[in-house]
Amino acid sequence: MTLKFEPVPPIDTIRALRARGGALDPTFSWLDQWQQDHAAMFTVAKSAGYDILGDIFAALEQALSEGKTFRDFARELTPLLQAKGWWGRQLVTDPQTGDLVPARLGSARRLRTIFDTNMRVSYAAGHWASFERNKPRRPWLRYVALLDDATRRSHRARHNLVLPVDDPYWDHWAPPCGWNCRCTLQNLSDRDVDRLKREGERLVFDPPPLDFRPFVNKRTGEVTQVPDGIDPGWDYNPGKAGWRAVMDAAEAKIGSSEI
Repeated sequence: MTLKFEPVPPIDTIRALRARGGALDPTFSWLDQWQQDHAAMFTVAKSAGYDILGDIFAALEQALSEGKTFRDFARELTPLLQAKGWWGRQLVTDPQTGDLVPARLGSARRLRTIFDTNMRVSYAAGHWASFERNKPRRPWLRYVALLDDATRRSHRARHNLVLPVDDPYWDHWAPPCGWNCRCTLQNLSDRDVDRLKREGERLVFDPPPLDFRPFVNKRTGEVTQVPDGIDPGWDYNPGKAGWRAVMDAAEAKIGSSEI
């Protein structure tokens, strides 16, 4: 008899994406929603004024649930976006100023950014749910960077950093730490830590210092301090924020059922 194993959908990851889908918020600029706000809502820059946000979210949810690739996602979504006029370079109205400004709407490159960013953030939230569940047995997190020519120097410097799950350092430095960041977190038991040491991994238990630089949000004028090495807008823990959004949604659902 031949055993056939079907792939199991990433339930925690799907829940994290769906928690954000409960609030679709069309925006003009990625600066209009900031950091943790993205954990509780779903938005796409330059989507304001176009009825396409629900379509993009549905395509992402289907891709995640069915294990579809970016090629599948883009092939099925592109004709719909083009039919609704959200494609190419156009003049659009900035709702904040009323001015017409040139903007890049849909494109293959933008769809790639939308797909990759939302998948990485959703998977980070799914992983964090696992970290919280397994914390008593696997109390450590290890920062893992891909060590190739495309890796940022600051991200490479944190490869093999090992800290407790609850360490506040992860509130700043938890992947993804910027656009196109490919770093991940791996949870470890005490035995895992000992094994990696025996195998010659140079684990680091003292994190690099957090040096900050000012960043001015051109849309709001707000000045925030962003850690060096992290892209503006990513100075938070996407996984933990997404996990908390799922927990909040579950608590709200229980509360409404008790009324």
